[in-house]
Amino acid sequence: MDPQLDPMKDDLPLMANTSYMLVKHYVLDLDVDFKSKVIEGSIVLFFETGSRYRKSSSTGKECCPSEFDQSCKMRASEPCHIPVASVSARSSKMEYNGFAVSGEGEGAIRLPSSDENGNHSDSEQASGIPSSKDCCDGENHGNKDFVLVLDCCDLSVLKVEEVDVAAVSGIEKFTRSAKLTDASKELGNLRNWIVHELVTLPANRWKEQLQCFTDCSQAPGCGELLFTTRPWSLELRKSGIQTPADFPHAIRIWYKTSPDGGSVAWTTDQSGKPCVYTMGSPINNRALFPCQEPPIALSTWQASVRAAAGFVVLMSGENSAEPVQLREDVLSWYYYVSMPMPASTFTIAVGCWQEVKQQSFTAAIQTNTEFSLPSLQADFRWHEETCGHVEYPCRFQNPAASLQAVIPYRVFSPGCLTELCEERLLQLIPQCLSAAHTTLGTHPFSRLDVLIVPSNFSSLGMASPHIIFLSQSVLPGGSHLCGTRLCHEIAHAWFGLAIGARDWTEEWMSEGFATFLEDIFWARAQQVRNSRKEGLSQDTMQLLAFKLGKDAIKSAMPVCFYFRPNKESTGELSESGASVVKYGLKAEKIFMQVHYLKGYFLLRSLARAAGEASYLESLRKFVRKFHGQLVLSQDFLCMLLEDIPKQKKSGLTVESIFQNWLDTSGIPKPLLEEVGTWKECQLVRQVSGEVTKWIQTNQRVRKSSKKKRKQDEVIFQKLLPDQLVLLLESLLEEKTLCPRTLQCLERTYELREQDAEV
Repeated sequence: MDPQLDPMKDDLPLMANTSYMLVKHYVLDLDVDFKSKVIEGSIVLFFETGSRYRKSSSTGKECCPSEFDQSCKMRASEPCHIPVASVSARSSKMEYNGFAVSGEGEGAIRLPSSDENGNHSDSEQASGIPSSKDCCDGENHGNKDFVLVLDCCDLSVLKVEEVDVAAVSGIEKFTRSAKLTDASKELGNLRNWIVHELVTLPANRWKEQLQCFTDCSQAPGCGELLFTTRPWSLELRKSGIQTPADFPHAIRIWYKTSPDGGSVAWTTDQSGKPCVYTMGSPINNRALFPCQEPPIALSTWQASVRAAAGFVVLMSGENSAEPVQLREDVLSWYYYVSMPMPASTFTIAVGCWQEVKQQSFTAAIQTNTEFSLPSLQADFRWHEETCGHVEYPCRFQNPAASLQAVIPYRVFSPGCLTELCEERLLQLIPQCLSAAHTTLGTHPFSRLDVLIVPSNFSSLGMASPHIIFLSQSVLPGGSHLCGTRLCHEIAHAWFGLAIGARDWTEEWMSEGFATFLEDIFWARAQQVRNSRKEGLSQDTMQLLAFKLGKDAIKSAMPVCFYFRPNKESTGELSESGASVVKYGLKAEKIFMQVHYLKGYFLLRSLARAAGEASYLESLRKFVRKFHGQLVLSQDFLCMLLEDIPKQKKSGLTVESIFQNWLDTSGIPKPLLEEVGTWKECQLVRQVSGEVTKWIQTNQRVRKSSKKKRKQDEVIFQKLLPDQLVLLLESLLEEKTLCPRTLQCLERTYELREQDAEV
């Protein structure tokens, strides 16, 4: 990251001017070099003219439309493998004192210089592009060139060029229906028309579309574009082009990452072997590839990644990639997705991972009627409804997908953890997937990889399309932590990925739902939903969650606790489409649990008022209505109140929920009123009794002399995992705990053998 940047500043800027041009597809072609700790190659971006710019181009003719057809046609999502060959359209360059000079395109372009870490200064670059405040964003004011702004950080951009999609063999089929006037037959407009036809192909031609993206990405360049790199963005322009409609809609960017870039972590795994992965950085993927980061920029992608033999490339992709040997020591891996999603959800992990092989216990799970029937009935009831998202191969319109309680899955880990994964993790995955299907219905994604990531991973888990990262910390101890964390990440397939927040400040729409659903998934996975044990422990878990949430609110800055820091302006964008994520770069947010726990309690409160059965029915309806779309809090709350009339009759309104829960930084009053009832639970009272015993023991230890003397023997009761965590949380409120007390705690409960929560 540029040394002039202060990563502790509050807000994360989203610089891309998506209102004028919107990326629809990325094609990445990359090499991973572990010696230099660099990922290098090219990315081709395919655009449509943005929603705010519907006016005529500089030729005076109407621009082509840029919206997808809103109808979603039913079809199956079938895997296919289309390897992407390495693009060979590199131009020769000469290096002079850190600058590259090219003799192709619009003229010699002096590329920006960088230090040894690939950092660029915030000053004007030699390419001569004026600063963004001086550039035309969409309208033709003073004959200034249009500037396309992409989100970018910590990247060394080597070259930017227009892609000559018109040179692709067979591409003329996309031009036959074009009603081009003499004025619009210019090659530039023809290329843009081809891209428009390609990105708007109907969903039932998705395989053909993917192959065409591949072919076009390998087309030669037809002119370099001027560019400048800034701390948070990459600005592109073409001399004489003054409108988004006339700007090239297929662009290739040659670049390389920085070893210290903020989007990926270069490290070693638990077996001591090198690896690199996206670790959920606050700056998302802008230090991995130039992109449009605002959530509205929903796009598909495909990627061909080469690495040395012995390494395995895992990625967000619909297909389970098989390596293709290019040379004796190099393998190529290819992935694709056909469901449009924000670029921030793209994930990659390259390492010497080993697959943990599946066992033969999955068949019984997949045929368990108790698990699968409720969700299937719900799916068939809504099957005739039309999807509300842009057109793509939607699993919710695929009858075979609706029957699939357990999607295909694989487990990977460093070599030293494969046995532990087989013992603790592998058998839980089909149970948790089936429980999720029972609760919410059709799985949004067709397959799942689970990877145990290196020990420097700062969270317990992270979900991305088709892949979940889990910390090694979930493996030791019993199955509770591993199961609940797995359920939490599986829940993100619906809430956070298939349904995204239109404004990233509304994190609770993802984390609150996942935290609420993890309890339901895990209980159903264990088939103990209605048992006495589970019912009693609910109050224990709720009190524990309340204590953790209360501590989080006390220990961090109040500005981070608002679920809607922008309040009535939530979801609004600037004219260009650029925005900021409020408090997106605050260091405290990485460790905060407020959005998880406060969101959990809000959803639990709504479920209690509606009744769990009615509430879960509404969740399934919400999923079917809004999958593949971006939402705000009010979208969910309005639908829920309309769907369950007794909630409205009780006086509950969207405005009251905003006032009591989302727009306040403290603990909501309804939650404070409920805490007392949890303390009367049998298991909670048992913990309270044990806390009293330990406090008395600690006091006796403190008063005793240094000489060893016999203490009255105290008998402590055996506790469940949630009870034990609640006990330890309560003891942390004591000012002093003597070392002898801590040693006794460790012996009594065998703390070293417990899971990471303890």
